[in-house]
Amino acid sequence: MPERKPRADALRNRESVLAAADALFARCDSPESVTMADIAAAAGVGKATLFRGFGDRTGLIHALFEMRLAPIRLAAEEGPPPLGPATPPHRRIPALLDAVLCFKIDNRHLALALEGTGGGSPYAAEHYERWHSTLQEALEHLPGPADSAFTAHALLAATRADLVEHLLGQQRMTRDQLRSDLKAYTARVLGSPASVD
Repeated sequence: MPERKPRADALRNRESVLAAADALFARCDSPESVTMADIAAAAGVGKATLFRGFGDRTGLIHALFEMRLAPIRLAAEEGPPPLGPATPPHRRIPALLDAVLCFKIDNRHLALALEGTGGGSPYAAEHYERWHSTLQEALEHLPGPADSAFTAHALLAATRADLVEHLLGQQRMTRDQLRSDLKAYTARVLGSPASVD
C-alpha cells in the first residue's frame, strides 16, 4: 500500500507551527517559557493539531531544530570544503566546530531548549550523536589525539548551548571573541597552529 501524502492543509499547518515556534523561541527570555499553548495560539491552530503533528513539545523542538540545522548538516555530510568530507581533517574539524558554534549563537534559545530535551542530558539528543560521529571520524585521520571518541566529546563540549549562553550572556563575550577562542582551543587540541584563513 503506497504511503499517503500529507494533505495540503496539514503541510500548511506544520509550516505555520514551525514558523510560530521559531519566532517565539527567537524572542523569548527563557526557552522554558514557550509553551505548546503559546505556539498553537501564535500559529492559529488548536493544541490538538500540534500534538498530532509533533507528538509533544520535545518533538516540536526537534523538528524545528532539524529544519534550521539541515543546511549545515547537509554541507557537513556531502558538501564542498570547508565542511564537506573531502576537506583535510585539520581544516575540516575547526570549520565544523565553528559552524556548530555559530548555529548555537544564532539560535541560542532553541539550542538551549533542545539540549534540555535529552532526558536531562544533551548527550542523549539525536543531533549530538551525529556531530560526535562526524568529528570522531575526522579525528581518526589525524596523527594527534589517541582517543578520538573522547576528543570529539571534549571539542563539542566547547559548543554546548548552556556554555554559549553563559559566555555571551553573563561574561559578555562577543561572537568574534568566542569564535576566535574556540579556533585557538581546537588548534591546541589538534596540535596545530591557529592560523587565520
